[in-house]
Amino acid sequence: MAIRILMADDHKIVRDGLRALIDAQPDMEVVADAADGRTAVQLAKELLPDIVIMDISMPDLNGIEAARQIAIEAPRVKIIALSMHGDGRFVKEAFKVGASGYLLKDCAFDELANAIHTVIADQIYLSPRITHVVLNDYLSRLPTAETSVFSVLTAREREVLQLMAEGKTTKEIAFSLDLSVKTVEAHRQKIMEKSNIHSIAELTKYAIREGLTSLES
Repeated sequence: MAIRILMADDHKIVRDGLRALIDAQPDMEVVADAADGRTAVQLAKELLPDIVIMDISMPDLNGIEAARQIAIEAPRVKIIALSMHGDGRFVKEAFKVGASGYLLKDCAFDELANAIHTVIADQIYLSPRITHVVLNDYLSRLPTAETSVFSVLTAREREVLQLMAEGKTTKEIAFSLDLSVKTVEAHRQKIMEKSNIHSIAELTKYAIREGLTSLES
């Protein structure tokens, strides 16, 4: 039986290219693809694929938050993070929220295929190219790890911050997250208090620096 895969990446050319390569494998098939994290969560819940290959930097809901939600709402679905970020913070957070694999985006397809087979066998896959980064991060106990956006803000606050950084209005954020305008405003106030940042421009820089959004088209 073929391994059923959901592709999540905001670049269509990447999704189309990976779909072609994956569908060419005798034991794999792409059952759907998503251009943003929120759609990926919804499709994962509806289709229950074996694996989600998840880009970290996506609009509306980034891959870390999407992976966290999938792990909660569809725990049997395995997640492989595919990212341009080799920084130990991103790797740590991906595994912390439930990912089973982490690869860099410029890896060869053979490595991705190997990761898929490793994860489907209930094992963890970490690209050899970033193993030293994770080890060094662990050994040095980087102080920034304790003050990252993932430890300072709640999951809902991170969602609001990402949408704010992406230029959404308070009403648009409220509609997207099914919240009241008043609640969104309260979250915004909390974000500013916790981050000690009090302008939208600086909050946007903060969100980009912490990897919540890249603002790429």
